[in-house]
Amino acid sequence: MDDLGLSRDALIGLYRSMLVTRRLEEVGHTLYKQGKIPGSFYTGRGNEGASVGVAAAMAPDDVGTPLHRNVGVHVHRGTEPWRILANYLGRVDGPSRGQITIVSHLPAMLPVVVGCALAFCIREEPRVAVGWFGEGASARNDTHEAMNLAGVRQLPVVFVCDNNQWAYSTPSHLEYGCERLSDRAQGYGFEGVTVDGTDMLAVYREAKRAIEKARAGGGPTLIESVTLRMEGHAVHDDAFYVPDELLAAWAERDPVERYRAWLAAHAGFTGEEDETLVAEVATLLRDALRRAEDSPLPDPSTVADGVYA
Repeated sequence: MDDLGLSRDALIGLYRSMLVTRRLEEVGHTLYKQGKIPGSFYTGRGNEGASVGVAAAMAPDDVGTPLHRNVGVHVHRGTEPWRILANYLGRVDGPSRGQITIVSHLPAMLPVVVGCALAFCIREEPRVAVGWFGEGASARNDTHEAMNLAGVRQLPVVFVCDNNQWAYSTPSHLEYGCERLSDRAQGYGFEGVTVDGTDMLAVYREAKRAIEKARAGGGPTLIESVTLRMEGHAVHDDAFYVPDELLAAWAERDPVERYRAWLAAHAGFTGEEDETLVAEVATLLRDALRRAEDSPLPDPSTVADGVYA
């Protein structure tokens, strides 16, 4: 644990964030089936470790643009679960006050996060910006423009690609011609690394190194976090195109179970402690759902609030 710089309590806290993330999305899935969530619902099952691992490596004043498969970032950085559920339900107590439920896993936020990093440089602030996107999104021009500027200016930004191996129904080998997406970083003049996204601590180590390097003036890093999307692109998609044997193989690498086993082996985490924590999280989510459903819908007259300066 010393090599991680994390106490036992902090390590268990990471597990708690992963549990809350998974349970929260399970509740959201149920709400969608009940017709209570507008639009569709996108889960990040299989990405909990990758999201929490990066979030844990960020400093409080760092900024990020997590997307719809990165709920763990919001959870670990302190957004209350009831507010996340309120946002899914389109209620006024959600972070977006009912104006938008989710942001899709596209690279539209990468130019924004690069702009934040540029601002940190201009203001001489020791802060880092972190931007997330999916492997399918890496084919869009937003990604190229953001990484190109970040490389030219050597900005304090970390790009995190959640490589879920399927851009909706398109497999990776039909998306791009390189073996690893992290190799693309070389063309922009900065480092790229590939990490097992189901190993939360491996993600934490690489993210911590990249973030501190950026903070010290070492420029950007592209982290490719390889996982598998364990459910469809969204809950309306049954993912029939993903081979059953592939899903079965990655199910054995479930990030929550994998980290639970690590805690038991290396931090003396007992079955009794686990049962207590699981029960605590279940109670938290029951209360969160009740509170979110009690939140009112927004007044239509406020639709333009916060849109224009």
